[in-house]
Amino acid sequence: MRAMLLCQPGQPLRAGLLPVPAVGAGQLLLRVGACGVCRTDLHILDGELAPHRLPLVPGHEIAGTVVAVGSGCGDWGVGARAGVPWLAATCGACPACRRGQENLCDKARFTGYDVHGGYAEYALADAAFAVRLPPGYDDAHAAPLLCAGLIGYRAYAMAGTAERIGLYGFGAAAHLLAQVALAQGRSVYAFTRPGDLRSQQFARELGVAWTGGSDQAAPVVLDAALLFAPAGALVPAALRAVRKGGSVICAGIHMSDIPSFPYALLWGERCVRSVANLTRADAAAFMALAECIALAVHVTPYPLAQANEALAALRAGSIDGAAVLVP
Repeated sequence: MRAMLLCQPGQPLRAGLLPVPAVGAGQLLLRVGACGVCRTDLHILDGELAPHRLPLVPGHEIAGTVVAVGSGCGDWGVGARAGVPWLAATCGACPACRRGQENLCDKARFTGYDVHGGYAEYALADAAFAVRLPPGYDDAHAAPLLCAGLIGYRAYAMAGTAERIGLYGFGAAAHLLAQVALAQGRSVYAFTRPGDLRSQQFARELGVAWTGGSDQAAPVVLDAALLFAPAGALVPAALRAVRKGGSVICAGIHMSDIPSFPYALLWGERCVRSVANLTRADAAAFMALAECIALAVHVTPYPLAQANEALAALRAGSIDGAAVLVP
């Protein structure tokens, strides 16, 4: 099978040929229909997240069709559509797993990081962690739901009953969660890179109440702020924007250092918290929501061989919505 390989952090991906994986017990083999390109992939490629294996096939937003099924895979069958998210497997026995926080398992494995991902024509998945894809989304439009959607939804759920929500960084995750929030009758305020008029226009087209640069003050006092941009300097800015008792939720797996800030910004029972990975319960809840709301998933498709170009466009912030690789 054709695949794009990370051989050395800091270097472009290389095109290569690998054997099609053999399916084992409890595993599904998928023909990849599309794989989303995520900012976490950039963190891995740049070495900001230390590599767990090399060479590596990146990619953890995989949508495809099951072409082989190992023993012990329940009701999964050949021909089923399936998604493969960031969380590839957990131990199931540690204290975190036992208390329902499998996203915090110290022995967890991650797709496109510990195991080969979806920048390829085929991918293996643990059947217990594969996701049922909602009908109505083809593979290209389902792929971003597997991380931008799922981890974005976990961050959104942490905002609780917040009515006025600020989204810092308006990319793949924010454009999906903005639609969820609006469908649920909440007000959304989008903060982009300063001067990024294109992203601000994109946000307005989705119906947000206000758009501006992340260097601007919010036009109203926010109940919660979700940070999708991996910039630690946004944490103090978001704290200034939320009310007493409000929350600032950092949704990325990696973020630049948070600068020091006066305690007065945190005082008033404001809360700063992070999102770590996802759970299978998150996946079930969000996919059910995606089936009901019919999200407009904005994608820019790239051939598999142009993975480096897709990553460069993501780095430059020149994509509205999500980039997806289509083998």
